[in-house]
Amino acid sequence: MKPFALARRIACMLVLLLLLLPGALSGKERLAGTPPPGSTERREILDALRKEIFRLHRLDVVFVVGFLKAQDGWAWAETLPQSPDGRSRYEGVSALLRKSGGRWRVAELACSEPDNPECLDSPDYFRKLNMRFPALPVSVLPPGSATGGTGK
Repeated sequence: MKPFALARRIACMLVLLLLLLPGALSGKERLAGTPPPGSTERREILDALRKEIFRLHRLDVVFVVGFLKAQDGWAWAETLPQSPDGRSRYEGVSALLRKSGGRWRVAELACSEPDNPECLDSPDYFRKLNMRFPALPVSVLPPGSATGGTGK
């Protein structure tokens, strides 16, 4: 094969790869990521969590976000709620959220009681969470979880 023909063939393959790669990562194949501050997705996720906190505790809160990842309509959030003026701080809240019908909703608010085998501190919590929600992409879960999330 002539050098020019080989270079042309390689160039065609590279162009084809560049054209196909974005489509391979779209839709259901989107990678887990942290929605940036100010983004619509982040606001919608945190608003759903805020609504649940208000429903349960009648508290208006803003969140200091320690961890947030979303992928394919699933999100895991670890937050420190506080009053809007920052004077009152509350116990940390971790939650699994699911987007359905175009809206984010809390699928599960993680229990944080120490020594409770059904709560967040249990070594089996994330494995059991994944059993309850088999479609949950483990990549949205925090690093070190039993099912192996991957970084922030």
